Amino acid sequence: MAVFEKITIAKAINESLRASMEADPKVLVMGEDVGKLGGVFRVTDGLQKDFGDDRVIDTPLAESGIVGTAIGMALRGYRPVVEIQFDGFVFPAYDQIVTQLAKMHARALGKVKVPVVIRIPYAGGIGAVEHHSESPEALFAHVAGLKIVTPSNSSDAYWMLQQAIAGDDPVIYFEPKRRYHDKSRLDTESIPDPLHKARVAQSGGDLTLAAYGPMVKVCLDVAKVAAEEGKSVEVVDLRSLSPIDFDTVQSSVEKTGRLVVVHEAPVFFGAGAEIAARITERCFYHLEAPVLRVGGFHSPYPPSRLEDEYLPGLDRVLDAVDRALAY
Repeated sequence: MAVFEKITIAKAINESLRASMEADPKVLVMGEDVGKLGGVFRVTDGLQKDFGDDRVIDTPLAESGIVGTAIGMALRGYRPVVEIQFDGFVFPAYDQIVTQLAKMHARALGKVKVPVVIRIPYAGGIGAVEHHSESPEALFAHVAGLKIVTPSNSSDAYWMLQQAIAGDDPVIYFEPKRRYHDKSRLDTESIPDPLHKARVAQSGGDLTLAAYGPMVKVCLDVAKVAAEEGKSVEVVDLRSLSPIDFDTVQSSVEKTGRLVVVHEAPVFFGAGAEIAARITERCFYHLEAPVLRVGGFHSPYPPSRLEDEYLPGLDRVLDAVDRALAY
């Protein structure tokens, strides 16, 4: 059995791309500096050397052109995996993604498939400059025709990317950049969870924390601290934001009676609002407290010296847990 006891999320993504390219010669990797440099985070390191520059393509600095080219290649039978270098750089390609990529399958009455995966390193925590720490996932989750996923650990990073590449739908694959170097166990021969299935990362009975991507680790840390205080917190890793596995969240909330949704993006019109509304509808007679949300502030992402004040951390999530349990 091929087991990596400890592997970083960045390495897991690299191994996933390698496995997909070995399995299907139609899989291509393209983006700014993905080839010779290996990407700014070295996630694609070594792929151009092993697969050649016709399959790992260094593109011009033109995100709309990168995505537009990927759409054309997908229509010709390829499976392009596009890297957007930083989250805030995706917006020049937003038109291509939401008006073309997301719509072509429906526009063609299902006859045309556009299997493009767009990898986006997202969120903060790395002390970066402006436009390098955005969390735009809700903007894309609102667009019908796109699937949105985000791993929080090495195993999911490895398997979810391969599942996204093998599917026929366009997928936005958000990579939590400040977790790139977090290590966790990976078994390359295990049976992966379904791509859009949420997972209970920590069992508990008093309250449910629902999170995704970079905030899952924070919530697991919260669960440990809460346990020391005699509180039993369950952590649900959503893994997918379009579609969302509401059934798993509902099952957890029916058991615990309380829900706090945590994400790094601003709370205002964020993914947590949709989850809170759906779970309130589904679990009204099980809830012992209002569904609470913890996230970023409704403001531009601050300079790096202030990002610790902006990002939801242990104390802010614990405060929400205490407020929910106080009802």
